[in-house]
Amino acid sequence: MRRMPITDAFFLLAESRRTPMHVGGLNLFTLPKDVDDTTFLNRLGEILSYDGELRRPFGEKLKTGPLGVAGNIFWEEEDEMDMDYHIRHSALPKPGRYRELFALISRLHSTLLDRSRPLWELHLIEGLPNRQFATYFKAHHCAIDGVGSMHLMSSMYSTNAHSKVKISPFSREAYELYKKQLAGKRPPTGKPRENDVRAAAEVLRGQLGGTVNVARALSDAAGVWLGRNKTMAVPFHKIPKSAVSTQITGARRFVAQSWPFERVRAMGRAYDGTLNDAVMAMCAGALRKHLQEQRDLPKVSLKAMAPVSLRSAGDMDSANAVGMVIVDLATNVRDPAKRFRTIKASMDASKAQLQQMTPGEIQVYTGITQAPLLLGQLTGLSSRFPAFSTVISNVPGPRERRYWNGARLEGMYPVSIPFDGAAVNFTLVSNYENLDFGIVACRRSVPQVQRMIDYLEESLAELEDAAGLRRRGRTRGPLQRLNATEPAAGKASGKQTSPARKNPSRVVPRLHAKAGGDSRAQPKRAAATQAAPAKAARKAAPKKAAAKQVASKKTPGRAAKK
Repeated sequence: MRRMPITDAFFLLAESRRTPMHVGGLNLFTLPKDVDDTTFLNRLGEILSYDGELRRPFGEKLKTGPLGVAGNIFWEEEDEMDMDYHIRHSALPKPGRYRELFALISRLHSTLLDRSRPLWELHLIEGLPNRQFATYFKAHHCAIDGVGSMHLMSSMYSTNAHSKVKISPFSREAYELYKKQLAGKRPPTGKPRENDVRAAAEVLRGQLGGTVNVARALSDAAGVWLGRNKTMAVPFHKIPKSAVSTQITGARRFVAQSWPFERVRAMGRAYDGTLNDAVMAMCAGALRKHLQEQRDLPKVSLKAMAPVSLRSAGDMDSANAVGMVIVDLATNVRDPAKRFRTIKASMDASKAQLQQMTPGEIQVYTGITQAPLLLGQLTGLSSRFPAFSTVISNVPGPRERRYWNGARLEGMYPVSIPFDGAAVNFTLVSNYENLDFGIVACRRSVPQVQRMIDYLEESLAELEDAAGLRRRGRTRGPLQRLNATEPAAGKASGKQTSPARKNPSRVVPRLHAKAGGDSRAQPKRAAATQAAPAKAARKAAPKKAAAKQVASKKTPGRAAKK
């Protein structure tokens, strides 16, 4: 057995039926040419169902004492591993569009993992058009974080379309092979590597002044509360109540979309900012539009929690190695350029604070500042006293085209965790030439979350316009290209259309159609809409003809009088 660190146990303590604490990911693939779909997918299922020695923590389950998760928590080996339970093969109902796929992921992500078993599942999903299939993986956050999940996925894939992987990514063998591959990519030894020098410096700093650094950071946070620092943001300070800062239910709604990596990065560079700054500004504009639509935009700006990875290169063993910063989203600022500058200043202030500390010190500081969040989750007070308004996380992913036994990886869409007080979560992964966004929200607290996709596009376009980058014709992400015929979702609101929605080049097609409803009625409604003007014209024709006859009879009489 091995003991679970308190930083990982936090996610077990904070979990409830309304707030499942697992993270997941939806990966989209296109089948290779000249393969039989059924045979290919069955072979993948056989590889995934490997029943030999598994890597940690996929072959382990929880072990607790008399106090349960409130006491010591350990990982112990599972003696009765049932791979048929953890690897599941599913098929979408017809017509198998992204609407049905997102509805399935929303349902799967809403259910708690069984704590009597290893805390993970993987679903192999077929039934999509255009010879596509998908996988949905979920694991408890106490077992793995976003970067750890990326390492797991990377061990499955290859940059060579003809490469074949015959071992399961959950196996110990795949784990050791992937570690060797990572070691082979590191620079040769000789001179001390930068990481080695940094590690040695961190040891010295820890021996000489680690407590001092944490105390200084806490003093900086106190300065925010006292009004001495108006640029940096901290948990619980001036977090407004809004439609996204409510108590959530256990039901989830998931949508996804991709944007070109270079397009978003170019926008950030235009404001002398980073990719993270650009993503924050996109999400801030989308939240502002959503709250304006709900007529619930607060006068005080929303704040976002942004996880910061503290994982060293090649570290595949840590379940969670993250710190957290709070960023002012400037949602109360109308001008997009000024909003971006405010977000960047807030991010820079948080970065400057973290640069003064080692990864270990950052974890200590994060634990202290976020401790009230756990108390709020346990007592149900997080919606009344939220620590932040939303979570925006950027996970580095592969920058080369990837394949899984010849199947081309089209998209990697994260599925993360909403909280009480933070009912919507934005997480994205850089994947080849795109940024793949996964948005998950409480179904009741954030209705019609699919509109967030439109709002993100409109927000990006506004930022480009303000920076002078706007041009006609936008390259589209894989979801747009692969599903361009997906019907629009939602009903007409009757409200005035924004300028961005009037311009087709600025609008992402609605691929995130709301789950549910009878799509078969859409053609009938469309036909009825087209037939209505013609029918009305036929009814009006006899009346118009009669009116002309009457007019022709009256005209001579009036002329005679004159």
